[in-house]
Amino acid sequence: MTPERHAKICSVLDVRQPDLTVVADEIHKGRNMAAIVRTCDAVGVPKIYAVAPEAGYHPYRGTALGTTKWVDVELCPTLATPLEDLKSQGFQIVSTALEPSACDYREVDFTQPTALVMGNEKVGISDTARAMTDVFVTIPMVGMVESLNVSVAAAIILNEALEQRRKAGMLDQPRLPQATYDALFFRWAHPQVAGFCDERGLPYPPMAPDGEIADPVGWHSAVKAGNTKVTTD
Repeated sequence: MTPERHAKICSVLDVRQPDLTVVADEIHKGRNMAAIVRTCDAVGVPKIYAVAPEAGYHPYRGTALGTTKWVDVELCPTLATPLEDLKSQGFQIVSTALEPSACDYREVDFTQPTALVMGNEKVGISDTARAMTDVFVTIPMVGMVESLNVSVAAAIILNEALEQRRKAGMLDQPRLPQATYDALFFRWAHPQVAGFCDERGLPYPPMAPDGEIADPVGWHSAVKAGNTKVTTD
């Protein structure tokens, strides 16, 4: 691994925001989901949740959505599952919707733990999302149309969240738990070894300060000999 690669991975992980996420409420176009995932990476969101439509995602389906390289995407059977869990962790639920009570998205305090719900392209957010939402937001527009493409709307709102957090100093030091930081670094730096370990339930081998595997020969020998402890996660 080059020093430049090591520094790049660290610089990205240093600004990941573990208390900022997106919940996709049955977005049915794969290209829109892909664009949202790309935006999440760009603004420091490490993980998002998605309730897939009945037809799945196109051009990719099923678990392919969860193997996004830089952002973890958890597929959920129902919307209530992630929203209830996030609420229990103290997240505010912010949804885009044309509701009478909706405010300008820039009025929301995105420095608070926040889950942004983005609704279906045709019907918007579901009744479940509406019932569990703390704040409804809109993006002011001056044209003939009432709404933007869902991925564009997500990008606008998430960039506002990023800017608020930047001004609040929330990008000045790493915020990921150390164990999560280390695991993500290893997965990004050594994807083949990480995949091997994940498939077999093995812990990742120790890393040297430069990001390389500390003793690759010794670790490989230990694995062959069955001396590497299997994880129970």
